[in-house]
Amino acid sequence: MTSLMTAVLSGTGTTGRRVVARLAALDIPVRSGSRRGTPRFDWADESTWPAVLAGVGAVYLAYHPDMAAPGAAEAIRTLSHIARDAGVERLVLLSGRGEEDGWPTEQAVRDSGVAWTILRSSWFSQNFSESFLLDDILAGQLTLPTGTVTEPFVDADDLADAAVAALTRPEHAGRTYELTGPRLLTFGDAVEEIAGASGRPISFVPVSTPEFAAGLAEQAVPADLVEFLTHLFTKVLDGRNSHLTGDLEQVLGRSPRDFRDYATATAATEVWAVSA
Repeated sequence: MTSLMTAVLSGTGTTGRRVVARLAALDIPVRSGSRRGTPRFDWADESTWPAVLAGVGAVYLAYHPDMAAPGAAEAIRTLSHIARDAGVERLVLLSGRGEEDGWPTEQAVRDSGVAWTILRSSWFSQNFSESFLLDDILAGQLTLPTGTVTEPFVDADDLADAAVAALTRPEHAGRTYELTGPRLLTFGDAVEEIAGASGRPISFVPVSTPEFAAGLAEQAVPADLVEFLTHLFTKVLDGRNSHLTGDLEQVLGRSPRDFRDYATATAATEVWAVSA
């Protein structure tokens, strides 16, 4: 296990903050890269990158807003070269399962000249409690253009455990893992699990892609974000990921967390509770 400083980029994000906490618990020196960190790190400001990478042995890369976004491959390629020249020995990239648009970003890491691991993740369970789906869950209705497509939702805590393993253990170098949870669910199934765990009536309403885009526009969501979300919910959620892999179990040496266990534990925090 490494004792060198590890940098976690997007260190306050869903997975980043979990990786930071796990490394700290292992007494591994960790630097959380964020716009409010010291030194400051901003994906949109290349001048902030070298200071965060100085004296670092391994780096966890979680690109914001998404590794398939325009400019992501160029940014990761540049940062990887800076990391290599600074003496970084290992890069671990958070990628998206089934996101073909993100493959150039993955390739930039593979071509870096540094030992690498790529974690292709399924949809996080925590998107329902910590991210953009939370408001709809609280409102009691989730409306998406996903139909009956199934997804093997993965728990962000499991992903963080896998990232720490890749950052600290040499046997994961040169590997691309597709991380899934243990069960396939539709988004409607997931909403039913959340409703049951929280004791609240929550419905799932499937809509067409044009209806979904129009609804976002009515909410004054910026056009570029509308385009990104419709792409995400249609191209990636077209059934290509509707199968399980054993990669997460292989990395962790245990079964991944089931969505029902996530829903039960999360409901107990009352994040889905609504005041009367």
